[in-house]
Amino acid sequence: MVETEALFSAVLDATADAVMVTDRTGVIRRINPAFEKLTWFDPSMLLGKDARELFSDINDDQFLGELWAEGAAPRHYPQVRSKHADGRAQVHALSMTSVNDAAGQPSQFVAVILSESLQGDINSTEARRVGYDALTNLPDRSILADRVEQNILNAKRANKSIALLVMGLDRFALVNDALGYAAGDQMLREVAERLAKVIRVSDTAARLDGDKFAVMTPIAAIDDSVIVAEKVLNAIKKPFHLKDEEVFVTFSIGISIYPTDGQDFDDLLKDSLSAMQYAKQDGGSQYRFFASDMNAKAKNRLALEKRMRAALVNEEFVLFYQPKVEPSTNRVKGGEALIRWRDPVHGMISPGEFIPVAEETGLIVDIGTWVMRKACFQVKAWQDAGYAPVKMSVNVSSMQFKAKDLLDKVKAALADSKLDAKWLELEITESMLMNDVEGAIARMQAVRDLGCGLSIDDFGTGYSSLSYLGRFPITTLKIDRAFVKDVQDNQNTAEIARAIIGLSRGLNLEVVAEGAELKEHIDFLKENGCDSIQGFFYSKPLEAKDFEAKLTKL
Repeated sequence: MVETEALFSAVLDATADAVMVTDRTGVIRRINPAFEKLTWFDPSMLLGKDARELFSDINDDQFLGELWAEGAAPRHYPQVRSKHADGRAQVHALSMTSVNDAAGQPSQFVAVILSESLQGDINSTEARRVGYDALTNLPDRSILADRVEQNILNAKRANKSIALLVMGLDRFALVNDALGYAAGDQMLREVAERLAKVIRVSDTAARLDGDKFAVMTPIAAIDDSVIVAEKVLNAIKKPFHLKDEEVFVTFSIGISIYPTDGQDFDDLLKDSLSAMQYAKQDGGSQYRFFASDMNAKAKNRLALEKRMRAALVNEEFVLFYQPKVEPSTNRVKGGEALIRWRDPVHGMISPGEFIPVAEETGLIVDIGTWVMRKACFQVKAWQDAGYAPVKMSVNVSSMQFKAKDLLDKVKAALADSKLDAKWLELEITESMLMNDVEGAIARMQAVRDLGCGLSIDDFGTGYSSLSYLGRFPITTLKIDRAFVKDVQDNQNTAEIARAIIGLSRGLNLEVVAEGAELKEHIDFLKENGCDSIQGFFYSKPLEAKDFEAKLTKL
């Protein structure tokens, strides 16, 4: 027994890790030299004291109860806060192992603080270590992967589960665009701080890249992960104060569960990312659990993206043109260029299928540029063939509108096609303008200075920005089909349509109605002074040769 005690003491004194031994109730019985060096506590200050005092006030009661739980299996906590003798708090990994008596009950507990895991003063901004994100001081992907794998091993032994939550900020790019990258970095640091406050000590929060974060949490039931997700969502919803501005952002969260969704870190991460994308597609500010069919859908989207990139190179995209007709003369005075995709294998692919993927991947910018150039060359070709000039509108995506080289792309399309700018009109939506009104007005004015037209599409269905309408340098308002489809028998819809036409007249704007399919629609719009009408009553979208047949020869 004496030899065993001497051997135990020699091991304690020699190890570089900080070790604390307590009795079954948590009273400190021994500490080794490494523990003294780490915490600056003299043995006389700790021996005989409740070890919980080292962890209380800076950890929750649930965690403190877990440490000295009866019959508890060996446990590893990746991020634990403990007190330093000078009053600081330190963050480190902690392993807790019980020494059982003959009856199988814990008689002692051995707590080991791993020397390599020490993160330093949690209030320090100087802690910049390998494996930790330099901006937020959170663990990076490599450490997250290691801790997930460690917890998977623990979960296997205890027949339990873990959840991996991957979260991405919604509309974070707008913060960078509006306030600058320094403000964006400040927001990311504050996001990290908020995450650290809402997770448990047994959890690990990490920054993956950009605006993506992750939380690994051991769970006993699915509801445990829901609790974590809701805490995170609520913490992020609170306003951020950046450059004297109050800024609101939200999180989209994807959740995967071990062992049902994946057996290792890579599988769980892939599944969580897939679920997060679905949360974003559904509007953001919510969480989604991974479902098995998401993998197949994700693979299909990747394949679709690859085919789209090839389609641009192979010229598989084509433009259709829907006429805009002057109701008083039935003459085609303009058109809207609409993209279609003729895939050599799959046939005609609907824009509703490939445009959302193009927007997610950023391909929408290249596709939008292609549409604009193609439309400019086609309109100029019709003019050169002796047809009366028509003004052609092209839809501009949010990403394309905010791109720094938008103006250069417009100039190049006009110059290369030799088309006069007044025959090109860019169509934008209300929602694209409202997040950064001043910046939007500046971009719009630059386009107008070139001589191009500007149309607000789907007016009245978005932000209804009447207070800004007078400031927007636009030339056209487009009445959404929702206010046209039942004007013949819905008095409220009819009054809204009349109001938009009257508003356009008052602001000296051209007004275009879309979705006109019935003679009653045409009669109403003509009677109320609508300038142009677009819809199936006159024509569906047509290929270039068929649209040309409707043009007037000079």
